[in-house]
Amino acid sequence: MNLPQMGYDRAITVFSPDGRLFQVEYAREAVKRGATAIGIKVKEGVILVADKRVGSRLLEADTIEKIYKIDEHICAATSGLVADARVLIERARIEAQINRLTFEEPITVKELAKRICDFKQQFTQFGGVRPFGVSLLIAGVDAVPKLYETDPSGALLEYKATAIGMGRSAVMEFFEKEYRDNMSFEEALILALVAMGKSIESEIQAENVEVGYVKTAEKVYKEMSVEELRSFVEKANERIRAELKK
Repeated sequence: MNLPQMGYDRAITVFSPDGRLFQVEYAREAVKRGATAIGIKVKEGVILVADKRVGSRLLEADTIEKIYKIDEHICAATSGLVADARVLIERARIEAQINRLTFEEPITVKELAKRICDFKQQFTQFGGVRPFGVSLLIAGVDAVPKLYETDPSGALLEYKATAIGMGRSAVMEFFEKEYRDNMSFEEALILALVAMGKSIESEIQAENVEVGYVKTAEKVYKEMSVEELRSFVEKANERIRAELKK
């Protein structure tokens, strides 16, 4: 049933006759225009990889941040409107601290993801506001690694491996074929880097990707330096070259 919009996209509170909220769909389009971010989990931990290529040589690359620490054991990657992402990251950090102060224990990854999705859903329900034009990958370790994807509508899904942003389709198609539950941490990282190469259709450079991870044994968020990343990028580029020749 394809009905014309007829002004149903003017307010977030108005459903179209076929049950659509156009403002939410427009917010999803904003996410699709964002830089690619990838999440993958294995038994040894969970990894986030984000594309941080710069569009101008005048831009200070260090000011671009795509992966954020939320709590000691939780991190998040964003794609979409940067300002909207910043608001949600601050909200997530506050929720994590409130839980520590109230219950004297760290918040679980699932509970934090649900609270952020509840917050996002409120902005699809009332007049005078608009949905957040950003998706988040929320990753961390409780007893086991967890990886959640949040949608501008407030929907929440848990994945073994997923992606958000403009390269999502290529990455998901690649993961469907290549992901294995029994991969090591290093194999998962290389697979995620190869997937990033598939999304941008070229080899990658260590300076142009951001990698954050939480290992199951330590339960502490860490960022990978450019020097640490180089050996993994070299291995990934070997596979990317082979993939591009196919």
